[in-house]
Amino acid sequence: MTQTTRPSIPGYTLGTPEVATSPITDAEFALLKQTVLLGDDDVRYLRMAGEVLSDQIEAILDVWYGFVGSNAHLVHYFSGADGKPDARYLGAVRQRFAQWIRDTCAANYDRAWLDYQHEIGLRHTSAKKNRTDGLVSPAPHIHLRYLIAFIVPITATIKPFLSKKGHSAADVDGMYTAWFKAVTLQITLWSEPYVAPSAF
Repeated sequence: MTQTTRPSIPGYTLGTPEVATSPITDAEFALLKQTVLLGDDDVRYLRMAGEVLSDQIEAILDVWYGFVGSNAHLVHYFSGADGKPDARYLGAVRQRFAQWIRDTCAANYDRAWLDYQHEIGLRHTSAKKNRTDGLVSPAPHIHLRYLIAFIVPITATIKPFLSKKGHSAADVDGMYTAWFKAVTLQITLWSEPYVAPSAF
């Protein structure tokens, strides 16, 4: 599942000069990985999860988009100037969201990956939200509370998909735990642009 070439997805800029540089040092990043208990076994399980999920990504996104679509307070962040969901924007985000699943499972946690987490974080704040796709929206940013709270639905809903390929209960639990750690790590990093550097 290791990524060798960058896919051609609008707005997907991992490993390019367009990406903002993360202010997190390598030492700070190492401590953060240590804090979420992310180790070599988790990376192995993430690779396994990548193989399991590779042909289920659209179905996963259907679940997640269904969840967002059933909650008006979340749909708000995908709305255009008229206050209604913008189909073009939803489609563009869906492509990047699909790649995010792949990247979560294939992450090597190098500096390019770390910088891209900072870029993703900025795209949730007023610094860069809507700019990637040129959306005119009444939502200038995504509130941090929903960014953090979203850890639950994108973790709780993944286990059934991890269970569909006949792996042992121990392997499914290993993949699920690794996914939870990886998602928590990323959303912690995405939270950084929201707070004062001294507080983060």
